[in-house]
Amino acid sequence: MTSNSTTQELGTGKIPKLLKRYAIPSIIAMTAATLYNLMDSVFIGHGVGALALSGLTLSMPLMNLAAAFGAMVGIGASSLMSIKLGQNDKSSAKSILGNALLLNLIIGFLFGAGCLIFLDKILYFFGASDDTIGYARDYMRILLYGNIFTHVYLGLNNILRTTGYPQKSMRIMLTAVISNGILNAIFIFGFGWGIVGAAWATVIAQFIAMILEMIHFLNKNHEIYFTREIFRLRNKIIKGILAIGMSPFLMNVTASLVVIVINNALKGTGGDLYIGAYGNVNRVALIFVMVVFGINQGMQPIVGYNFGAQKYDRVNAVLKLGIIAATCVTCFGFILGMFFPRLVAMAFTTDPTLLSVTEEGLRIVLLAFPIVGFQVVTSNFFQSIGMAYKAIFLSLTRQLIFLLPLLLILTPVWGSKGVWWSMPISDTIATILAAVLLINQYKKFQQKEQSKQLP
Repeated sequence: MTSNSTTQELGTGKIPKLLKRYAIPSIIAMTAATLYNLMDSVFIGHGVGALALSGLTLSMPLMNLAAAFGAMVGIGASSLMSIKLGQNDKSSAKSILGNALLLNLIIGFLFGAGCLIFLDKILYFFGASDDTIGYARDYMRILLYGNIFTHVYLGLNNILRTTGYPQKSMRIMLTAVISNGILNAIFIFGFGWGIVGAAWATVIAQFIAMILEMIHFLNKNHEIYFTREIFRLRNKIIKGILAIGMSPFLMNVTASLVVIVINNALKGTGGDLYIGAYGNVNRVALIFVMVVFGINQGMQPIVGYNFGAQKYDRVNAVLKLGIIAATCVTCFGFILGMFFPRLVAMAFTTDPTLLSVTEEGLRIVLLAFPIVGFQVVTSNFFQSIGMAYKAIFLSLTRQLIFLLPLLLILTPVWGSKGVWWSMPISDTIATILAAVLLINQYKKFQQKEQSKQLP
């Protein structure tokens, strides 16, 4: 099958088959991406200690910020490109590739350099103490050295999937994860490098993945590939990328802000080990959320292409199937949190205090998970069809508009329990709002589809 027929199939193929073809590699790839931090947590928790886990958790806001810029360019470019491919505008699609690479290089360098200059001040602001700052500093300094590799790798991986290569995107991510696991074992247990070894393992693995992606886009036999003329920043393309990418950007920025508030709240109500427990809870929740993101990424090229081609019945069909799949995933997370929290917590640590606090957090935080999948898919859906403002609004509601006020209200009253309970409550309110917006949009699609059928 040629590259051209691969993209055209998005508008003609059977929806379940297409979603399976695109979503399964994306799910594997996104789960693999989650394993980066999860592997680091397991290796650090058992190979370095409980306080090192807290130090790793303190680095999460900074990693989220780095991911925010990477997602803004990568997801924004891939969403815009899928719409252009649906319109059969391949010239613009190629220019989007070049602009995305240039933006990733520029932003990756500026972000990494800026954070390195103020690293200690940033980490103390995030909730570090004198006991944990050393671990957090050592880990983040190495990751920031390789920040450009991270940005380019994640950005090109999104575009690789959009241009009809979901399996290759998955294989490259799996290569990075396997490399990371092997290097973690060598650097931490073999060389005794501790948390620094975990950081170097991540950077080297992502560099390997980036090289594999660059090789793909240098191949002129593919439909979308590097040519000299596409490496020129174009104002219209940049605005399009940033407008669509603003939703995932703000989602990651607000996630960073929320983690900062939670870290400081737990530091005041429980101490350093409570911060480590939150890190464990967040990593478990992230596994299931990232599977849903994988479903979203599988949906995105199909939704974008058919929206660009004005095939609204197919857009609705993809959406329904995506919501069902995402709900099944988050329900499984709910079951683990309710019935097997201690077993899950033991994967990270054997410290009895950390085990107990992690178990409590899992039971509460995952309480509303059966409805979280719907909210996440809905937010991504508006992004995929270019409705940036609705996507941004929904992204902000779950983590900023509802969660932060709840944290500020419940923490003084219930202490650490207030921190835990603020999360499922905000998830519930945000899901109700997402349902209202989606029902309204669904009715508009029905009206457009009916108007096309009129003589």
